[in-house]
Amino acid sequence: MASAAEQLAANMSLGAFSKATELHKRLWFTLGALVIYRLGTYIPVPGIDATVMASLMTKAGGGLIGMFDMFSGGALRRMTVFALAIMPYITASIIMQLMASAVPALETLKKEGESGRIKINQYTRYLTVLIATVQAYGVALGLETQTGVVLNPGLFFVVTCVVTLVGGTVFLMWIGEQITARGVGNGSSLIIFAGIVANLPTALASILELGRTGGISGGVILMFAVAAAAVIAFVVFMESAQRRVLVQYPKRQVGNKVYGGDSTHMPLKVNVSGVIPPIFASSMLLIPAAIFKFGAARGMNWMTPFSNALSRGHLAYLVLYGVLITFFTFFYTAVAFNPQETAENLKKNGGFIPGIRPGSATADYFDYVLSRLSLVAAGYLTIVVLLPEMLMSKYGTTFYFGGTSLMIMVSVTMDTVTQVQSHLLAHQYEGLIRKNRGKGRLK
Repeated sequence: MASAAEQLAANMSLGAFSKATELHKRLWFTLGALVIYRLGTYIPVPGIDATVMASLMTKAGGGLIGMFDMFSGGALRRMTVFALAIMPYITASIIMQLMASAVPALETLKKEGESGRIKINQYTRYLTVLIATVQAYGVALGLETQTGVVLNPGLFFVVTCVVTLVGGTVFLMWIGEQITARGVGNGSSLIIFAGIVANLPTALASILELGRTGGISGGVILMFAVAAAAVIAFVVFMESAQRRVLVQYPKRQVGNKVYGGDSTHMPLKVNVSGVIPPIFASSMLLIPAAIFKFGAARGMNWMTPFSNALSRGHLAYLVLYGVLITFFTFFYTAVAFNPQETAENLKKNGGFIPGIRPGSATADYFDYVLSRLSLVAAGYLTIVVLLPEMLMSKYGTTFYFGGTSLMIMVSVTMDTVTQVQSHLLAHQYEGLIRKNRGKGRLK
């Protein structure tokens, strides 16, 4: 016999979707916010020669600049107000999450519930402004070193560029928070997703053009298509995979009635962290790579080997990328799932895992299971991200068909669809409750 939730989910249709007016508003708000974001990627920073900038980006090709341009949705290539994208906010979030686990004062704030979360978010915003200011200043100085890019170099251009880029990042941060609160899906992830998807047609056209001109063979193009399909299928499988932990509830008698005595499963996702580790790893990898590249461009020759080592396809780049993905997989899993708290909640509700004592033993068991799931997730994420990176480095294709971009697109799509289904399910529950209330009044 299917449960009420399963019956409602099975009855979801276009008719149910058409009646969910609250979901419509959320979807339209999300779409409108993303349209505003895409329009902003075409508003140029004052004082930049767009033609020279486009030529410079074409020569630079992939590597650090290519990855950053992918995350910015092409805004860096056009040097627009959203050139820094939302990466400073993501970097600030990483730092605050690390500090919340290490600094007692922030750890206390984290445990204060909603009020503590609001304060931590405020600190994250301040840190975002600081990081964006440093990055914007570096970009302004870097642009001045390139001949012909800046029309009137000097202090006025630097100040204008910094203010514009920081303002664009802060506005994007605000849009992301608004999408999360009033729309559907995670705002920051959807902004990155929209940037990648918007440039897919151009990326696909460039690969087909390489095939037409003989730059790469038709077999290689077919191989990339098959590899992309395999990666998508693998990501869908792994993101849906669960480890179900059996939980039992003992029978208890209240008056003349007997409650409990049933069993259920606690689903633990294999990849609890989702798409966060590749995004965080990319964001953190951009910082040292940008420093070394900027230093090498300014004549600091000792930074040149480090800059080359952190270029796309090099062994040091791949190893560091893999290590960061593994670290953030374990770290974010520890942040998202608290074994002690879960074990305590089970104990309070009378639940237990067969063969495991309630309390600390249950917490240790959860920790044991999560450690092994995180190891599998880290391996899966590393393979999905690094293998396409190696292929792209060998054949010189675009980042938009890399493991990171494909995984972001698939994971964000799955997460957004899941949230849409949740809103539809909630809408059907509300309709069912209203019907039952109406029947109660008629009696």
